[in-house]
Amino acid sequence: MFKNKEYFKMIVIACIVTVISSVPVFCISGTAAGCIVLACGIILCIVFSIYTKKRYKDIDDLNTYLSKVLAGNDVPDITDQEEGELSILKTNIYKATTTLKFQKELLAEDKKMLADAIADISHQLKTPLTSMMVMNDLLLNEDDTDKREEFLKTQSTQLGRMNWLIQTLLKLSKLDAGTALLKSEKILGSILVSDALKPFEIQIELKEISKKITGSEIDINCDRNWTLEAVQNIIKNCIEHMEEGGELGVETSETNLYSEIKISDTGCGIDEADLPHIFERFYKGKNASGDSVGIGLALAKTIMTSQHGDIIVESTVGKGSTFFIRFYKTII
Repeated sequence: MFKNKEYFKMIVIACIVTVISSVPVFCISGTAAGCIVLACGIILCIVFSIYTKKRYKDIDDLNTYLSKVLAGNDVPDITDQEEGELSILKTNIYKATTTLKFQKELLAEDKKMLADAIADISHQLKTPLTSMMVMNDLLLNEDDTDKREEFLKTQSTQLGRMNWLIQTLLKLSKLDAGTALLKSEKILGSILVSDALKPFEIQIELKEISKKITGSEIDINCDRNWTLEAVQNIIKNCIEHMEEGGELGVETSETNLYSEIKISDTGCGIDEADLPHIFERFYKGKNASGDSVGIGLALAKTIMTSQHGDIIVESTVGKGSTFFIRFYKTII
């Protein structure tokens, strides 16, 4: 009859205590007083029984709720506006289950992103690997020295591309995992720009690109090596999308809120539909070069956001693009 033995015991004990308490009253004060005390005791037992039963029902509802959550069902809001320990417990359980559900969704999203990333990486590595396998077969059957040298140069280019891809992916994974050590130090903007341009001097000269470096001297608080990587990826992107005789502009400036390096080019520009996606990993816009992988800008963006900075881009098709690399003086 009673499913909850603990509840049954409490009712029995309350009834026994009521009867025992009434006996002395019957003996000392008479039947009328004893009946009043007994009636009051019975009423208290009934009230206690109803209240306790309600609490046990609320606890049972919580148990049913948790069972549904464990079964993977939706998480309904069980909070109420009443006061008391049980209401606080309901609120905390709801918060915990909501947090767990959110974390579950994040894990599912991360799992999907990982699967997509592996597929993208496999695709990116497949092309140079296939090319190298073909070149290797040709080398084995080629006696002409000039041809062999040409094949070896092609293989070297493909190896360089694979090495860059792998190194960039490793850097991204370190930033994502939070294992990359970013040390903040004060650097002059002019020195950072000069160091970032050095690896591209030959490429700039070969494409007859003119450099225009302007602006005021600024102090930047950042990790030198990682920030250099970010700036160089932006410069690399600008140079790759410019024809011969283009202009590369670099301007440093400062406001009360941030220090800024503005890098502009006179290249083909970025299509308006591509602008919201250019910092996404493995994304290739309409004007992307044939050997583009689509992770250079993503790495630059990740590096800057890891230092509480940002990269903003503006572009006009046929006129060029401008990247604003901002180092905020306070965390926003």
